[in-house]
Amino acid sequence: MLYVGDDWAEDHHDVELMDSAGRRLARARLPEGAAGIARLHAMIGAELGADADMAEVAIGIETDRGPWVAALIAAGYTVYAVNPLSVARYRERHSVSGAKSDPADAHTLADMVRTDSHQLRPVAGDSAAAEAVKVVARSHKTMIWDRTRHTQRLRHALREYFPAALEAFDDLDAADALELLGRAPDPASAAKLNRSQIRAALKHAGRRDIDTKTSRIQDALRGEQLGRDPVITTAYAAATRSIVAVLTTLNEQIAILQEQVEEHFHRHPDAEIILSQPGLGPILGARVLAEFGDDPARYADAKARKNYAGTSPITRASGKKKVVLARFVHQDRLIDALMTQAFSALRASPGARAYYDKQRARGLGHNPALRQLANRLVGILHGCLKTRTLYDEATAWPSHNRDQQTAA
Repeated sequence: MLYVGDDWAEDHHDVELMDSAGRRLARARLPEGAAGIARLHAMIGAELGADADMAEVAIGIETDRGPWVAALIAAGYTVYAVNPLSVARYRERHSVSGAKSDPADAHTLADMVRTDSHQLRPVAGDSAAAEAVKVVARSHKTMIWDRTRHTQRLRHALREYFPAALEAFDDLDAADALELLGRAPDPASAAKLNRSQIRAALKHAGRRDIDTKTSRIQDALRGEQLGRDPVITTAYAAATRSIVAVLTTLNEQIAILQEQVEEHFHRHPDAEIILSQPGLGPILGARVLAEFGDDPARYADAKARKNYAGTSPITRASGKKKVVLARFVHQDRLIDALMTQAFSALRASPGARAYYDKQRARGLGHNPALRQLANRLVGILHGCLKTRTLYDEATAWPSHNRDQQTAA
């Protein structure tokens, strides 16, 4: 066995090679890219010598993605993606001074895979199709988060100089609001908008009850409001026009990426099973697939999948004290998708609704009960993927069906 610690940065990698006894064999700083990978292969080959074909190489690195990691896996090495928080805790086992350096982190990573590889998770062997879904699904969700941030900035700016706009438009990132704010970003020009211009914007956005909404928007824009100095208003109007342009572009690109997410997702062999789950459509299903991956050997059982998802609780017991808590550390994108699925499943699945109501009857609040439901749904998804069967309401919630039969 040969153990390698790889502390990566944007343009270089600090690596250390270690033998089974913990002795340092080699250390180097390698450039990012093909040249760096070639040098790493040469270092490993020099240490293994004639035993290269029979030896195993374990590499610890604080990431699970990128061309460098893909090249390591393609070379046949066992790659462990180590959480940076775990590396920091492991470092404290040997030193409490707080000293830190890139070469020292490479040494720590090598020592971790030497002593604790049985506790670490190898990088999953997801298919290229799943990786493609991950790329477009994450980009789509990131743009939605960006749109939310820019919408909040727009709301903050309007509150400072143009509060009437907040009364006129319910959704600041909607097409009609962006069109009218782009045309009239200040109170004076907005008050001059006529009914035809407002009606046209509402029609372009596909709104209903256009006449009523036109009157409401015009009345709000022409109503009395507190104003600011004209110079300040002009400055705010320029900033608003820029934010509106960004939001318009984001809306266009989100729509384009949504098509790509659905296209890549429907090509995946797991799509039919995932879509059969309550509360999951093409976009949400693609996010779940992207974050779970499709390596069939990645999760030993449903509990392992739940732990990775962060939906399962953790128990802290010491002496006579025992508490059960929600997991604070979790994968944000995955838990967001699973909680959204759980909320949607309340209407799509009678069994899910009954399970949620039972948790509320136990005294749990909305979010804890929803998390419990999400945890249960993860287990159901795991069973369906393992057995390659579609979701079945009667099989998923047998206790609910027994209760219904008893009541009947």
